Amino acid sequence: MLVIVGWIIVMVCVIGGYMAMGGKLGPLWQPFELVIIGGAGVGAFIVANPKFVLAKAGYAFKASMRGPKYNKEDYLELLSLMYAVFKLAKTKGMLAIESHIERPEESDLFKAFPKFSSDHHALEFFCDYLRMMTLGTENAHELADLIDEELETHHAEEAQLVTAYQTMGDGFPALGIVAAVLGVIKTMSSITEPPEVLGKLIGGALVGTFLGIFLAYGFVSPLAVNMNNVFEADSKYMTCIKAGLLAHVAGYAPAVSIEFARKVLMSKDRPSFFEVEEAVAALPNI
Repeated sequence: MLVIVGWIIVMVCVIGGYMAMGGKLGPLWQPFELVIIGGAGVGAFIVANPKFVLAKAGYAFKASMRGPKYNKEDYLELLSLMYAVFKLAKTKGMLAIESHIERPEESDLFKAFPKFSSDHHALEFFCDYLRMMTLGTENAHELADLIDEELETHHAEEAQLVTAYQTMGDGFPALGIVAAVLGVIKTMSSITEPPEVLGKLIGGALVGTFLGIFLAYGFVSPLAVNMNNVFEADSKYMTCIKAGLLAHVAGYAPAVSIEFARKVLMSKDRPSFFEVEEAVAALPNI
């Protein structure tokens, strides 16, 4: 929603300012200039990126439009889930959680935390490392290195999406110049026309430069920056899981393990110590 609000402000300020100076909207309506710039930009986007990025381009756009996926309540739920799992593992042994992690979609334990259980990536991530612990993984440093490698791979994939949009935005000004040059060529072929006709043709050609810069710095490049911010914010969910898992494998009590996890969260999303304490106290007996 904020992205749309920002775009509206850009449109109102630029077009409104132009009209306030006495400019007319008619000369700005150059659909073929827009076809040249937009079409060439999309074509270059396809050429520059692998199938993986092209397939995920729509997902990245939607993610940027919706904003960060997780809020304070979601992190409170995650911390409560980790406490429940770690407490079960501490009191009854790691084998007690085996049935839950082998079929998490059927687990009553996970079903009690709907936001987490509906997040396939987070659920798979958490269960995979719990499964490794049930198989005998006890070295926290080796586990941390492995988790870092997986998270770095995931981050690199998201970075490709951001770079793809940013590169397209960076290319629009140059494509605007291409459209303007083509407009000048068209104008030169009508050099014998009277000044009022040539004026309109030259003005139409210059719109290409305007559109290229306008699309780049008013829309696409800010979208890429916002996309990166959203991905960075969402990555904290996995980082929180990582901190909890590493504290648990290091032998800390469940309450301490989730405190490790709570501390990695951004201040705007981080529940207080007492909020977490109240949430875990309200959990049913395992």
